[in-house]
Amino acid sequence: MDAIAINEALMHRGWKQRSLPGFIGLVGPLWTCKEEVSWAYGLLATKEHTNPAGVVHGGLLTTLMDHALSSIAWEAMQRRACMTVQLDTQFLTGAREGQFLEARGKVIRATSSLVFMQGEIRVGEAIVITASAILKMVSAGDVERKA
Repeated sequence: MDAIAINEALMHRGWKQRSLPGFIGLVGPLWTCKEEVSWAYGLLATKEHTNPAGVVHGGLLTTLMDHALSSIAWEAMQRRACMTVQLDTQFLTGAREGQFLEARGKVIRATSSLVFMQGEIRVGEAIVITASAILKMVSAGDVERKA
């Protein structure tokens, strides 16, 4: 299936392609899909996303998972900025060029300043990675002072 056909199939399923600034824009384009409870984030793996073995690079998978979990936390915490404190990933299988990676996550628990998350990236029914994360809720002033 060529890129145009893949894009049309994704749009038919409710996915929207996003052009975002910053680092995530460099690894994308990112796709988003509003679901019943939360958002899903996707990325169509290209040759540029693979390592020398032809498998999608673990750093790309980790980047997608980090972006998805922090975006889901941001939305769940009334759009309060959330910075990753810890991200643990378990790589279960590989993904290849041409496959569509779908990242989803959920808040497990939130305190006054921390958000505990779980997530996974799938290709179809196959789970590629699972992850757990701890994010710290911050204000814009907190980020500026520490930078």
